[in-house]
Amino acid sequence: MKFYQACKTHDVPLGEMRAFRVNGKQLVIYHIGTGYYASQANCTHMFAPLARGKIIDDCMVQCPLHRARFDIASGAVKEWANFPPGIQLLDVLRAKKKLVTFAVDVREDEVFVRL
Repeated sequence: MKFYQACKTHDVPLGEMRAFRVNGKQLVIYHIGTGYYASQANCTHMFAPLARGKIIDDCMVQCPLHRARFDIASGAVKEWANFPPGIQLLDVLRAKKKLVTFAVDVREDEVFVRL
């Protein structure tokens, strides 16, 4: 595995996230109070694009579709899909699954991700 340039630091302002294609892989880069992070681009529940979601409490990303929440740093499931009411019936088909996360290295004004 090696590091690939994902973006410039100014491409992702503090408190925001953006989707990028890095070495052929679609990722989301997050910039929160503790630094830059990267994860797979789609929610593990129904594969909605996480970059269209929102950052909650400066540490979680919320899926825009069914509101699953994941820890940005580790990818751990913090709250599984809960919207609309009854969506939990799909849990039989889609058990809780964490996001794949990637190591990030910031060098000067560039963000690199290890793939």
